[in-house]
Amino acid sequence: MVSKKEIKPSFMQFLSGMSAQCLMHLGMMENPITRSSTVDLPNARYSIDLLEILRQKTAGNLTDEEDKYLSSAIADLKIRYSQVTEK
Repeated sequence: MVSKKEIKPSFMQFLSGMSAQCLMHLGMMENPITRSSTVDLPNARYSIDLLEILRQKTAGNLTDEEDKYLSSAIADLKIRYSQVTEK
């Protein structure tokens, strides 16, 4: 019998997944299902907006590490979004 390692969810993993999803929408990361990179600006913007809502709704409830990660992820994704829209 194969032993299954328990995966413990964390807020940081959730944020990382949301950021990766946004990078896929920006065409900066390959979609693991389609094995292609495509730009989908409305969904990229939506992902960034969701992260901003999370920041607002979790204000005061995050660890310093989580807060810094979330803030820098949002800032980085906004810069990348601007870069893609300028092309």
